Amino acid sequence: MNILSMLVRLQDTLGCTDLVNQMLLLPQAKLPVHSTASSSEINLVVGYSHSPRSQTALDLTLWIAHQTRLATGKQVTVQVVYVIDEWVQRMADMRPYCDLSRSVEGRSTQGGTAIAQLPDTEVQTVPSSMASVFEQADRILWQARCLAEEWRGSLKTHLRFGSLAEELRTVVEAESASLMILGCESKNHPLVKQLGRGFPCSVLGIPSIIEDN
Repeated sequence: MNILSMLVRLQDTLGCTDLVNQMLLLPQAKLPVHSTASSSEINLVVGYSHSPRSQTALDLTLWIAHQTRLATGKQVTVQVVYVIDEWVQRMADMRPYCDLSRSVEGRSTQGGTAIAQLPDTEVQTVPSSMASVFEQADRILWQARCLAEEWRGSLKTHLRFGSLAEELRTVVEAESASLMILGCESKNHPLVKQLGRGFPCSVLGIPSIIEDN
């Protein structure tokens, strides 16, 4: 998976001489960092939050996935990750108990928890007090699936709860991801700093030059 050559082609297309350097938020010794040469499948992770920048990150991920599949002939899976921040979770836990059999229509309930019915969605146990938050996350992940319809490839969504940086790392490690794409604009973004230099794979962002185009 030669990410560097793809970025160079994108750089030439947009006419931005410094695009590769701007997009590479967490470089490591060599690209690609996480080698999947011996694997028949390549996993690309994208942090998604419904924001315009995260939508651009998803578009870029799907483009990279398509180019990678054409170049390698391997199975490429796009892993969309939406994280409900631990602060939001704490606020939701302060609300009165709600009856999920009424508030979470069309989803199975087990002992005060809701289990997502999104196809190919990995979801942690949802506290009963977070029904409305869960419904919003459900809609956001459905939107991601709609945006990815033209990809016509393998797509998996993840609904996680907790620290954004920690949960992204968890998914990247669990899926042996080759690359992660975020909507962050620069290396100075707080999330990028939280991920740290020892992140398992390279991380790309969305600089202003891409948004402007």
